Amino acid sequence: MTDHPVRTDGQLDAVSRAVTASRDGDTVDTVATISQSYGTDADDLWDACTTGERLARWFGPVSGDLRLGGEYQIEGNAHGTITSCTPPRTFTVTWEMYGPPTILTVTVEPEGGDRARLTLEHSGSLDAGLWDQFGPGAVGIGWDLGLVGLAHHLATGSDTPAEATGWSGTESGQEFLRDSSRRWADAAVAAGTPEAAARAAQERTTAMFLGG
Repeated sequence: MTDHPVRTDGQLDAVSRAVTASRDGDTVDTVATISQSYGTDADDLWDACTTGERLARWFGPVSGDLRLGGEYQIEGNAHGTITSCTPPRTFTVTWEMYGPPTILTVTVEPEGGDRARLTLEHSGSLDAGLWDQFGPGAVGIGWDLGLVGLAHHLATGSDTPAEATGWSGTESGQEFLRDSSRRWADAAVAAGTPEAAARAAQERTTAMFLGG
């Protein structure tokens, strides 16, 4: 299948983001939520998020036993265990990459006609120092990139994840990363993080993603 240029006009505005954060000593209990409506039905959206063949086309190669209780490995990324699954609406997995495991919950909701909404909640207890340094953008930007890949796949039928095209290294991709970082800082401020602290974390996170 022919690949198509990655287009992100309106993508950041199409996504809703929310953050909760509660400090408990040396840790911060946090939930980062990201959601987007797509022009496909719920069954197709569920298939795109749960089958290895589809995931490889927009997110990355996934190996393992993709069923309740099974373990998965995303190539070059996280691994974990599928802890709950209620097809075709929601599943929960542990997300193990750096530090203690966190929890990812994915929900698909029909919106009528040929539209459906995907919502991801990424929750866990984080080191307070890391949270203060980077804020929610350290996780959130990665999910923004994932939703770009899903939007690109659903709109064009592309077999190549958006990030694998080299798009994120282009001027357009770099601007997307900056804007995503800013919007996650906005969500942190809305959750109660002082403005100055949120913007400082935004700058550090942006530099990390841009390789600065």
